[in-house]
Formats: sequence, C-alpha cells, structure tokens
Amino acid sequence: MMTNAFDELKWRGLVYDYVDGIRDVLGHEKVTLYNGFDATADSLHVGHLVPLLAIARLQRFGHNPIALAGGGTSMIGDPSGKATERQLLSREQIEANVDAIKVQLARLLDFETKINPARVMNNADWLMPLNLIEFLRDTGKHFTINYMLAKESVKMRLEREDGISFTEFSYMLLQSYDFLHLHDVTGCQLQTGGSDQWGNITAGVELIRRVRGHSAYGLVYPLITKADGSKFGKTESGSVWLSAARTSPYRFYQFWLNTDDKDVVPYLKFFTWLSQEEIQALENEMKNRPEERPAQRVLAQQMTGMIHGETELAHAEQAAKVLFGGEITGLSSADIADVFADVPSSQVRRDSLSGRELSVLDLLVASGLAASKGEGRRAISEGGIYLNNIRVSDASAMVSIDQTIEGDFIVLRKGRKNYHLVKVLA
Repeated sequence: MMTNAFDELKWRGLVYDYVDGIRDVLGHEKVTLYNGFDATADSLHVGHLVPLLAIARLQRFGHNPIALAGGGTSMIGDPSGKATERQLLSREQIEANVDAIKVQLARLLDFETKINPARVMNNADWLMPLNLIEFLRDTGKHFTINYMLAKESVKMRLEREDGISFTEFSYMLLQSYDFLHLHDVTGCQLQTGGSDQWGNITAGVELIRRVRGHSAYGLVYPLITKADGSKFGKTESGSVWLSAARTSPYRFYQFWLNTDDKDVVPYLKFFTWLSQEEIQALENEMKNRPEERPAQRVLAQQMTGMIHGETELAHAEQAAKVLFGGEITGLSSADIADVFADVPSSQVRRDSLSGRELSVLDLLVASGLAASKGEGRRAISEGGIYLNNIRVSDASAMVSIDQTIEGDFIVLRKGRKNYHLVKVLA
C-alpha cells in the first residue's frame, strides 16, 4: 500500500508533468486541489474519467478534491487541443449541462465523508459577476502578451489560417483567476488536468505567486491514446459518454470489452481501483489464456459497474451473451436494438402477426436465412433454426405477436451466429 498519492499516480502511468515540490507536499500535507470540467455537453465522456478518477484517488489518500464545473469558462471556450474555435453555447444550455454533469461527478467522489468531503463548485458563481475593467487591471496586468503567446495552446492556433479570437485568447486569464479565487476561498494549492492544460495551469501557479506570494502547484496527466495511435474514447459511432441516454450500458460495456490486448493493462491502471497485485495477476492470466480475454472482461465489469451500477452491469453482460445464443427473456426492445444494430434486418406488419398469417418458414424465406421453404424445413429438422434464441422444432409453426420482444422485434438465428432481426411495424 503506497502512502504518497503522487507515487500511486506515478505507477499507474498518470503523471505526465508537474510543478517541482508537489510530491513532498502530497506526502506531508492534506492538500486542497481542483480539476475543471467543461460544461460543453450534458454528459462527461470516458476521456474525463482520467482526471475524475485521479482526484478520486487523491481523495482516498486524505486530500480534499474540488470538481469545478466550468459554467463560466464554457461561455468562452478553451482553445487547448482544438484546431478551430468552439461553437458558443447559450447560458441556459450551459447551466443545464452543469446540472447534468454534477450528477455524474457524484458517482465517483465521496461527498458524505466527514473527514475530507468532495465539493462541486461552479466558476460561473464568481466569473459572471466580474467587472471587465477591474479584471483587466487586477489580473490582466500580470500577464505579458509574450508569455501568453509562448503557451502551446496559443502557438498551435496562431500557426493556422483562422488564428485565434480574442475571446479564446483570454481563456488562460479566466482559468488562472479560477485558481487564484479557489486559493483565496478554499486554500486550494493544486490544480490538475490533462497535459493540454499545462500552459493554463502554470499560468495560474504564476498568478498566485505574483499576487499572493504563495506557492501553488500543478500536475497533469497524459492524454490517452490507443496502441494504434488513434484517439481514446472514440468509436465509429462517436464518443463514448457516461450518460446512459447517450451511450447505453451495453455499448459502454462493449467499448471496454473490445480493448486491444496492448492497451488493457494500462487501462486497468488508469481506470480501475484494482491493486498492483490484482492487475499483475490479470496480466499473467491474459498471457496464459489470451483467447478468453480475462483482463478485458474484468475491465468491462469494473467500468460498467462503476458508472452504471451492478444492475445495469448484469443487464449488459446478459445482452452480450445473446449473440452467442444466450437467454433473450428479460431484455427490452431497446436492448435488442442495441445488440443487433449491426445485423441484417427486415420488416413485418403487426397485423400479420396478430392474425397469425406468418409462419416461421415465411420469415426464414423473407429474411434470406433460407432460399426456399424446402430449405427452411430441412434446417428446422436439423435443429439449426432459432426464434428469439429458442430452437424451432415445428416447421409448420405460426408466429404470433406474443412471441415478439415488447411488440417490436423478433430475433431469427440460423446455426450458431447467423442472425437476422425482424422489425415489427404498426
């Protein structure tokens, strides 16, 4: 068991850069720290789990975390890591996003402990009332244009044809002011974030030194990429969100389950609470039985249970087994649509099922799983046809509305893995 939070983050591969002295501070003091989270969407995504879990780890070492929702800075837009300027959102949309994000932050941080409870704060509370002239006089004077132009996030944008607007150029000042404000109000000494935030964070450290004469610190995590160099947290269908409304628990589970062998051990370190010994055991198991993907299964279980709870995890695991002939009973039509989103499909009218006009053979031919009714009969007699993963034994059987999944779907299967989804239309 490590006694210094810095060493814990280090072995997990979560330390990219830091202000000198932070290891000693984390080892000898109970530090108040913060990490900012943009309110540009109504959900965080899996990329946010790196900083969110990191401050949760720091809390477990006795430090005092603040999750800062960017209700104010999201009005401006952070240029860090962005090739073009973000689309500005309305204040009402940002406030709605902040409310949604607060719920997700509460899943991973402990707000109930009496020793070092986590806090969620919103920088709109102090940034929105700011007086522009006073802000430029009291804060802006501490930043030279030369200093700001040297920051990587600004240099990258200046090299592009569109450049950078004054709005986004000023973001660094606002984030630095956040750090100063939290230092004054809560005694915050440390700001954390992704490596793309290094320039903004060190600017805040410098502002506190100049204005208050106090020491402050920064620590940044690496930006996670996959073994093939592609961006972490992206799939063909887009970002993987923490909101079940945006990314279903089944899709969330599948995202982690499909982790490449080269990535799974680092991801277990980054994202789970498993110890060094537990992760080492999984790494050994993976080397001995790679075809069973034991590390990926544990990763998927850990992450889905953490974000969506044990009930949704069990549901996702059941849904995952359906493609291998598992039980369909208990799955909703939304689950079925998720699981079979990529298989061939066809449509039937609801009234044809209500009137029991369609036979299993009709469906097999219409779906293309059988070229003719004769072929369908042979497949049924050989035990190779399944309706909702239940073997069909009667070639003359009719299909009724009662056999549909919530009146929306019928799942046909030929052999072990040849699936077809029948959609029921009104």
